[in-house]
Amino acid sequence: MPTAKVVFATITGNNEDCADIITEALEDLGVEVDETEISQTDAAELKDYDINVIVPYTYDEGALPEEGLDFYDDLADLDLSGKIYGVAGSGDTFYEEFYCVAVDKFSEALTKANATKGTADLKINLAPESQEDLDHLDQFAQDLVDAYNAQN
Repeated sequence: MPTAKVVFATITGNNEDCADIITEALEDLGVEVDETEISQTDAAELKDYDINVIVPYTYDEGALPEEGLDFYDDLADLDLSGKIYGVAGSGDTFYEEFYCVAVDKFSEALTKANATKGTADLKINLAPESQEDLDHLDQFAQDLVDAYNAQN
């Protein structure tokens, strides 16, 4: 059975909701999942899982979650070769060019750590409430499992 680590950072609760939906979708696909808040997670833990999911928020004009800065910085010291990853996040399109840039930054950091991108980065506007959002989150989880299965 594949294992997954889902790490989230949230202010409004929207990213925790996204993480919860992804966790449930992965579990429904037979994955053993450990979901944690980013400030309670050591980046090195990602080495212990087959699939890694980061669900960060973007603060203000493109800033990373303050409680996740150490986690983000520690990614540069990791070699996640053989690990599948996905990054999703909720944001607000009101911020235009700064919309969900933390998703992009975490995705780049995981690529630099030699992890394999298992699905396209997913950006959700505000709360993941619409059927379309739920479908995208379920497909995100399915893509990660498919990538894992293709690699193993």
